[in-house]
Formats: sequence, C-alpha cells, structure tokens
Amino acid sequence: MRNLSRYAAAAAVAGLALTGCGNESDGGVGGTPSSTPTPTMPTVTQSTPVGTALPLVVTRTGGFAGFDDKVVIDPDGVATVSSRGKETVRCTLDKSLLTSLATAAQQVDWASLPMVKPTTRHPDDMIVAVTADGKTARLEEPALKPMAAPVSTLLTEATIPPGKRCKPV
Repeated sequence: MRNLSRYAAAAAVAGLALTGCGNESDGGVGGTPSSTPTPTMPTVTQSTPVGTALPLVVTRTGGFAGFDDKVVIDPDGVATVSSRGKETVRCTLDKSLLTSLATAAQQVDWASLPMVKPTTRHPDDMIVAVTADGKTARLEEPALKPMAAPVSTLLTEATIPPGKRCKPV
C-alpha cells in the first residue's frame, strides 16, 4: 500500500510539473520538431525515494513560555533559525544531525498526511510541527514518529543561539 501511495505521489508531482508548463510552442514550423531536446522525467522505482523531504521546516509555537521558533533546513545542511525577539541566524548543521533528520523524514509517508494546519488544542498548547514535501503535521502525529528524536535534538542542541550542533555560517 505504501508503494502505491508513492507511485500516486510521483504521478501527482509529474502532473503538477506538466500542468505548470504553460503555453509553450513546439518551436517547429508546420509540425517539424524543434532542435531543443524534450526533458525527460526520472523513473520512479522501489529503490528510488519519492522526495528527499528537504527542505524541512520545524516550528515550535505556543506553550507556557510562548515559543515562536522556526528552523528551515536546506538540502545543503544550512539552517535558518529564527525566534521571537532574537536575531535570525544561519548555521550549518552537524552532519550526523542532518543525516538523522533526512533519514527520518524519508521514512514518513508525507503524501498520506491530511492537509490540515496544526491548531492549538487547549490554552498553553505547545505545537511542534514539521513541514516537508508540502505537508505539515504536529510532531506527535503517529506518521511522524521517526522524526521525534532528531527534531527534539534539533530544537535542544541546534537552535538560537546556535548550539553545539549548528555552526554559524
């Protein structure tokens, strides 16, 4: 079933890519093919992961302390970290932390997550949410279980001021 959803996700991405092409002419005259080669889409197989889940966005909002943190992790390992009342910082994540985040994110079936923005459930509710492949979910969502440990490490050891797991760029 999971592989079927991966194929469906790949088909949806391919459909979006084709839909976004706009009105392009073939560049030829009278049906003659143009000299510009037609780009090909990569083939999805069982060994090809659908999406790398990076960039990855982790947010922490609310709670008794009134958190308002955001960490955007680019595929190259550079994180942009912002927090209420503090200057935004860019830093390079420790390779082992980046690897654990990317590996965990690839274990999540992002395509199956509902399109629902996490909202507070009670006063002082702290929301830790993860966004990847266009989907956002609370960290406690069962589908995000692989993300729990690396996101916790990210928030405790790599946030503002850059911690020991994130060196300023």
